Amino acid sequence: MRRLIPVVLTVLLVAGCSAAGSQQTERFGGTGPFTLVIGRDTTAYLQPLLDRWNQTHPEERVSLLELPEAADEQRAQMVANLQAGSDRYDVLGLDVVWTAEFAEAGWILPLDRAMFPLDRFLPPVVDTALYRGKLWAVPYTSNAGLLYYRKDLLAKEGFEAPKTWAELRKQARTLRTKYDIGGYAGQFLAYEGLTVNFTEAVQSAGGQILSPDGTSVTMDVASAKAGLDFLVNGFREGWIPPESLSFKEEESRLAFQEGRLAFARNWPHAYGPATLSSVADKFGVTRLPGLNGPGAGSLGGYNLAVSAFSKRQKSATEFIRYFTSLENQRRVLADGSFPPVWAELYDDPDLIKRFPYLPVLKQSILSARPRPASANYNQVSLVIASAVSNALTPPFEEAGDDVVASMKGQLNEIIRVR
Repeated sequence: MRRLIPVVLTVLLVAGCSAAGSQQTERFGGTGPFTLVIGRDTTAYLQPLLDRWNQTHPEERVSLLELPEAADEQRAQMVANLQAGSDRYDVLGLDVVWTAEFAEAGWILPLDRAMFPLDRFLPPVVDTALYRGKLWAVPYTSNAGLLYYRKDLLAKEGFEAPKTWAELRKQARTLRTKYDIGGYAGQFLAYEGLTVNFTEAVQSAGGQILSPDGTSVTMDVASAKAGLDFLVNGFREGWIPPESLSFKEEESRLAFQEGRLAFARNWPHAYGPATLSSVADKFGVTRLPGLNGPGAGSLGGYNLAVSAFSKRQKSATEFIRYFTSLENQRRVLADGSFPPVWAELYDDPDLIKRFPYLPVLKQSILSARPRPASANYNQVSLVIASAVSNALTPPFEEAGDDVVASMKGQLNEIIRVR
């Protein structure tokens, strides 16, 4: 009898998979009202785009469900919904680092490449939507970190925008002393933002943390320690203000546009609000500095995917085609200050006149590195953020070598599990 059990289980599993596949096929043709689930719209640009769709698709109206601003919290809510097999979510706004995880788990559907003009998108951006040779999402916005700086204060001191960490340190310390202003800040709360800031520091020192396919830990001690020391020394010396240990994107954006920082690392969406703030006409943007020259940012942004549990998958797919069209991409930039994925928009003279940072941003995106396509990325990020957060918190007793060695050991354990 015991020998029969595996056979019976196999038959049951195959039957179950066939039933699930049949249900999925039926759903794929579904149309009707559906839901877009995405992080909170902090610039109020999103609803007008949805209204345009709803005006022309009264039988397939889209409803917006906003999740928290922080990526970690967005992911947690999405995962809870998808693990339960709920059909409440239809179109998912995914951080680019979630593609592999969601595809591997069977939570999103592969898409037909021929339906989307991917050849007109920025090549690195398209790569974030691919996993194991298939297209699992469509790029919607891109992102790469930029350095925001007070050009008025730099001009008073005869400084050019910093290209190296040494220049940034010198300028931040000088401006902090002379103008009673915070020197530099990024996103240093212990969450995905800190993982990004540390990863950019490692990359800007010439290293990397994981292999591009996420299958091995390639972090070398020298570059990782250099990146960590850049941040730790900023806190120790005071030119990175201690309150920035609680900063996410919005906190650092507000601190800069309210005139409390001379330099801030942030995403391009912070540009628009700054032009309407007390520092309007007083700031500029440039590429992130690095150890010996311009640094390498992390590729960010959002992709749109279709939930495997949606009952409105045809409507959801057509909506993604609409939402990622050239016309809407222009609006995403013009109204939301979010970087588009269509390459030609970065060379548009009218847009450059309105958004002078576009050429710099294009350079930053093309030179940025995607975060690893790992199905275990969330665990990787938690390990990095926790280790770096401890290192940045006074009294700074743990040696950089020890932090890096411990982090590398934990990452190796995660990769082995994979």
